[in-house]
Amino acid sequence: MTEIATRAATAEAIQDAPGSLITLLTDTAELTCNTAAFEVGAAGAPVHFHTRATEFFHVTEGRLDVLVGDEIQTLDAGDFIAVPPGVKHAFAPAAGHTASVFVGFTPGMGRFDYYRLLGRVHAGKATVQDIKDSSATYDNHYAESPAWSGRRRSAEP
Repeated sequence: MTEIATRAATAEAIQDAPGSLITLLTDTAELTCNTAAFEVGAAGAPVHFHTRATEFFHVTEGRLDVLVGDEIQTLDAGDFIAVPPGVKHAFAPAAGHTASVFVGFTPGMGRFDYYRLLGRVHAGKATVQDIKDSSATYDNHYAESPAWSGRRRSAEP
């Protein structure tokens, strides 16, 4: 394996939703990594699962709610969690908090184009149907969770 280096000054940043910014770091066959910064109230990532990749999260600032299976865990700065393939999960800043997170996938799989698609949807240049149609390509399969739906409702004022 060769060295992988991404400089902050040249890293691509994508606003994928209100209050959410993804910064792309590396996207190889072995490893895909990015950072995600969420403002208070940001929706985060909806419930989904991956069939081939483990997704991992390291909270660098703030507090992050993470659904794993049917359980919601709140992670604080410094906490880490890895979600294996096939396990549904979601994540968003905890109610009343911001969150900054280092996110990775192993193996990697050319996921940067998925994030770019999210950015195009946010900008009105693509549709939610385009995201649904890309599920197999990016191994990002959406699911439902009563626990996560209840979390969002209970966090509203």
